[in-house]
Amino acid sequence: LFLSFAGMVQKLDQKLPVANEYLLLSGGVREGVVDIDLDELNVYARGTDYDMDFTLLVPALKLHDRNQPVTLDMRHSALCHSWLSLRLFDEGTISKWKDCCTIVDHINGATNYFFSPTKVADWFYDSISIVLSEIQKKPQRGMPKVEKVEKNGTIISIILGVGSSRMLYDIVPVVSFKGWPAVAQSWLMENHFWDGKITEEEVISGFYLVPACSFKGKKDNEWRLSFARSEVQLKKCISSSLMQAYQACKAIIIKLLSRPKAISPYHLRSMMLWACDRLPANYLAQEDYAAHFLLGLIDDLQHCLVNKMCPNYFIPQCNMLEHLSEETVMLHARKLSSVRSDPTEHLRTAIEHVKAANRLTLELQRRGSTTSIPSPQSDGGDTNQPDDRLAKKLQQLVTENPGKSISVFINPDDVTRPHFRIDDKFF
Repeated sequence: LFLSFAGMVQKLDQKLPVANEYLLLSGGVREGVVDIDLDELNVYARGTDYDMDFTLLVPALKLHDRNQPVTLDMRHSALCHSWLSLRLFDEGTISKWKDCCTIVDHINGATNYFFSPTKVADWFYDSISIVLSEIQKKPQRGMPKVEKVEKNGTIISIILGVGSSRMLYDIVPVVSFKGWPAVAQSWLMENHFWDGKITEEEVISGFYLVPACSFKGKKDNEWRLSFARSEVQLKKCISSSLMQAYQACKAIIIKLLSRPKAISPYHLRSMMLWACDRLPANYLAQEDYAAHFLLGLIDDLQHCLVNKMCPNYFIPQCNMLEHLSEETVMLHARKLSSVRSDPTEHLRTAIEHVKAANRLTLELQRRGSTTSIPSPQSDGGDTNQPDDRLAKKLQQLVTENPGKSISVFINPDDVTRPHFRIDDKFF
């Protein structure tokens, strides 16, 4: 359904690029899929609120016509962050997006328009609300039910009832770039675990600015650099046993280290990538070493907390834990010590949480199939079966293509026919 939303949003005021490309990621923002840690995020629980979760990066602007490293305006920002001047774009683009900018007048009389993440998010939420209102006025048979639409800071969260499944989409308005940022250029000069496994062109095909500022930054102006597209490619080179250990460790820390908010799964993933660079490839390739890798990830996380140091994988000079207080890091380090002393028990607890969420999902689906109440956005009839196929197909598309870049293309003049690209193959 959101694929139709995006095309209809584009048609409202033609702000979004006509030939747009949306990066679909398995897992929501709360799962640490992208480097966004917002205080305003409402808490949703798998099983209680949703059954499957995705993150969709929607480019509001694209800068795809440059071959040299992209130089951003980082004079006002912390490392890994940037302001974005619309001077990089043509007059038509400036005219379209003026109302989503903060304006800075210079002494020489020139005016500079800085693309505002908060204003862009406000515009995007308002546009989606208008589109949803129009859809509700003209309900169509088989249309998924919109369970919830909320603005969480600069993220728009939508929960759709698709048959008996509930799908959470975290929609992130981004700025999309081809190429590589100049600030991360030195990282390419180092040796990495993916050397020889995938090409440099695959790794540096593009990056994003996401609407998240640093802890001392100006929310209205500051964007965060995101390497989500590169991270998708790097996952191809990580062994299945290490990925199993990562998923297990993530399940533990999401429950254990959630309060006060300090460590996210994105920090853990960065540590895993550093470990891949540091450890011998033949060791990491061991298929039966998942337990060893889990203990290693816990130890690495403990080390990062005690030293209050977690370098960003792509921009190592950026310490992602620098803002934390000594009290917070030591509190989490003590909690993690309890995990290290009895990892089996904590892992068992995390697994039981997942099983409980799955049981709740099945129970809600069972109740839904017996009540047979038509969706307010459909005209009745048995639409559960095709809707379930849609939900399962989307989940299958993501889970059967691990480590692959899945993009969605939409023609705004015919929003009924989106198509997918998995790496370089179109469907």
